[in-house]
Amino acid sequence: MALDSHIEKVLWTAGEISDRVAELAAEITSDCSPNSPAPALVGVATGAFVFLADLVRQIKLPISVDFIRADSYGAGTESTGAPRLSLDLKLDVTGKHVILVEDIVDTGSTVASLIAHLEKKGASSVSVCAFLDKPARRKVEFRVVLCIVQCPDYFVVGYGMDFAEAYRNLPYVGVLKPEFYS
Repeated sequence: MALDSHIEKVLWTAGEISDRVAELAAEITSDCSPNSPAPALVGVATGAFVFLADLVRQIKLPISVDFIRADSYGAGTESTGAPRLSLDLKLDVTGKHVILVEDIVDTGSTVASLIAHLEKKGASSVSVCAFLDKPARRKVEFRVVLCIVQCPDYFVVGYGMDFAEAYRNLPYVGVLKPEFYS
């Protein structure tokens, strides 16, 4: 695949990702009480769509799913720090526990603004489930409740994550060579 030549190194293979997603889905399933309302999973579009699809297929609960979109990167490699909501939920989250599913959390600005937005919409609680967590870049503090792995401070693509809308279709997560984004 031509895209593979743009990757400096693979951090997590498709098999490693699949195994960890299954573990995470089992954890979500066991954390939810059978007598409590099923959670609503809200994917942050478009980066989380692959992760969310794999995750929800393995959760053994009657969940609801929706998407929200907040833009903070544009075509760059650094967050603007001022996310803009460009797609809101169709799902009514009033009184529901929401699991916000994100591809990667780095500065935390986008996730913090989305948590506040979901709480304003009436969510009873919001937890964050991130595919990757980059705590070294965090500017806004909150707890990522569930994550696949902590990510070193590399510019990564694949498994739904992109640079300028490319590389989302890679089945693994890799470090993009600087010459392709500089």
